[in-house]
Amino acid sequence: MNIEAFRTLMADQPFFDISMAAQMAGESRHTLRTQLHRWTRSGKLLPLRRGMYAFAEPERRRAINPAALANFMYRPSYLSTYWALGYFGLIPERVVELTSITTRVPREFINDFGTFRYSNIKREAFFGYAAVAMDGNKVLLAEPEKALLDLWHLERGVWNRERMVEMRFRAPETIDRQRLEDYAARFRSPRLTRAAGVWAET
Repeated sequence: MNIEAFRTLMADQPFFDISMAAQMAGESRHTLRTQLHRWTRSGKLLPLRRGMYAFAEPERRRAINPAALANFMYRPSYLSTYWALGYFGLIPERVVELTSITTRVPREFINDFGTFRYSNIKREAFFGYAAVAMDGNKVLLAEPEKALLDLWHLERGVWNRERMVEMRFRAPETIDRQRLEDYAARFRSPRLTRAAGVWAET
């Protein structure tokens, strides 16, 4: 199979892994892996992480949405913490690194589309996210309240009023305080329960 035929076959896939490509192409993983490696060396494909690829320009027919790519590269995961807070306008900084939550071991991947960081959380706390439409993609994204709690959970130390002020949180009216407290209770963490209480007082 040449690159033109493969591109036509995968036209609806902005990115893919070897398993997906082998199934669609009807070829063995071993044979396809050799072809993918050759096309990557020639610059027709871009490596995303081991075993995952995207078409390079001008071979690419669909734009790559980094947020959708973040979901795809390491599953299960959803975007949260700083990236989600930036998306919702809850922090003033422009967040470039895509920060996600996963039940798997923490990982970080760097490719042509950005830096993708995945933080581990216990399975019982893997909730509070929904599919959001972004550029024709469905992206798993934390709800604003869960993005706050994920951040407070992962960043060590006490989240007192002074620390909240230092973060320069914005648009507090967008946070459902009852949901924030309910979600904090599901963590079974006194530290997060106190942080939710501090938020309610600020």
